[in-house]
Amino acid sequence: MAVLTEQHIKDALKTHIDPFLQKDVVSAKAVKSIQIDGANVAVSLSLGFPSKTHNAVLTAALSQAVAKIDGVAEVKIDISNDIIARAAQKGVDLIAGVKNIVAVASGKGGVGKSTTAANLALALAAEGAKVGMLDADIYGPSQPRMLGAKGQPESPDGKSLNPLVSHGIKSMSIGYLIDEETPMIWRGPMVTQALEQLLKDTNWGELDYLVVDLPPGTGDTQLTLAQKIPVSGAVIITTPQDISLLDARKGLKMFTKVQVPVLGVIENMSIHICSHCGHEEYIFGQGGGVRMAKEEDVEFLGALPLDKAIRENADDGHPTVVADPNSRISEIYREIALRVAAKLSLQAKDYSKRFPTIKIVAD
Repeated sequence: MAVLTEQHIKDALKTHIDPFLQKDVVSAKAVKSIQIDGANVAVSLSLGFPSKTHNAVLTAALSQAVAKIDGVAEVKIDISNDIIARAAQKGVDLIAGVKNIVAVASGKGGVGKSTTAANLALALAAEGAKVGMLDADIYGPSQPRMLGAKGQPESPDGKSLNPLVSHGIKSMSIGYLIDEETPMIWRGPMVTQALEQLLKDTNWGELDYLVVDLPPGTGDTQLTLAQKIPVSGAVIITTPQDISLLDARKGLKMFTKVQVPVLGVIENMSIHICSHCGHEEYIFGQGGGVRMAKEEDVEFLGALPLDKAIRENADDGHPTVVADPNSRISEIYREIALRVAAKLSLQAKDYSKRFPTIKIVAD
């Protein structure tokens, strides 16, 4: 019997391709240490994304792979989640305490972007991350209603605001500061200034992810986000029909032009399943999001059904991920959240804090 070595263990670990990382844990540089004590093997992993519901499956798969090595009697897999800041656009100042900002965007309205953003944020929190939500839609803020958050933010010093907390995530929206039915009749510069203030004057504390729910289109708000806010990655929401895909492509290309990585595409309202007879119907067409992702060379993150429960839960202030966490729809949201976080974890780390600040002091 050959003596067990670390290379034997690594070769076994390489045989399992993680569905969210889309590569093995060795190639993903997630292996912290390998300890061999006779016939007993202990592997320590550090995943760069939250994975509470995935850990058991990953542990079982890796344990099985290592156990196949001749001479191995016992396998122990330990998984930790070390979420770190990923690189954003060059020349943009980071937000204190916020590790990663993820923008959720669409080229047009009516595709379920805000509902998807809320469930995505809640799914990341359910996986063990510290999450915040910034409602960047100044004209039509919807996150206060969807997150069921009520009241006005408090200001501890007259200059900054404390975010509201609901369902375990922090959130800030212009909707908390005005009456729900008051229209925001503002020109572009006022909107962009308000967005910057909501982001930078909010006491976010320590966050792994700040999800930004953008308004539809590619206008002032998107440009402000690209030029002044450190975005780690963007997620594009579309529906399957051609008119939605056309606008979604514009949003995707905008982020590409301003050097914000596009983490992938989510197809919403993909299929309708009749609640009475179970008949499946592709009301808005079929496979549009998959084709777009393939043609634009980005990842297809998942497809969500057209289901009235999603709408009802959001309107009630309890998005599906918290209203019905064990449902198939919530499972899809969590899978998408894991793909987003895993994709982000493979990007370059942010090293800006390691560079010294040079100060010139006159004698």
